[in-house]
Amino acid sequence: MINNKKTEQGSHIEELRSGIEHRATWFALLIEEARKRGLDLSFARDAIYRCGAFHGENKLPRTEDIKEFTEAFLPENTRKVFEMETDVTEEELKVTFHYCPLVEAWQKLGLPEEDIAEFCDIAMDGDRGIVSTHETFEYRLGDTIAKGCPTCELFITKKK
Repeated sequence: MINNKKTEQGSHIEELRSGIEHRATWFALLIEEARKRGLDLSFARDAIYRCGAFHGENKLPRTEDIKEFTEAFLPENTRKVFEMETDVTEEELKVTFHYCPLVEAWQKLGLPEEDIAEFCDIAMDGDRGIVSTHETFEYRLGDTIAKGCPTCELFITKKK
């Protein structure tokens, strides 16, 4: 069972969440229509990865410093929207999400839990794309709310 709780409130944060939920809704509906047409979902992964890579190249600093990367990758509003905790060292960024507006949207649509988990992993291809533009970093996704875990865990580490 998916347990997605939010505690951070405020109209600005709720507006941002609403925008993310809206995009998650059309994301899910696009995937459903693609499935109806028998399309392989790799197109969605590829497109979202490319979007992430675009942002990694154009919106984030060219740096090998994880702390500098973290400040640009996770601005304060993003941290509040997803109720994130971050633990940053010279070698690793660990992000713990306590809430996900994408999961919220997919639950409102009544999607099966296995679809929510798959859509979550596809959505995370955006972050994978971002990290791919930083040659010294590696990306790993741990637990996810979409798979029924109490939190999501994302790790970005310096390559050895």
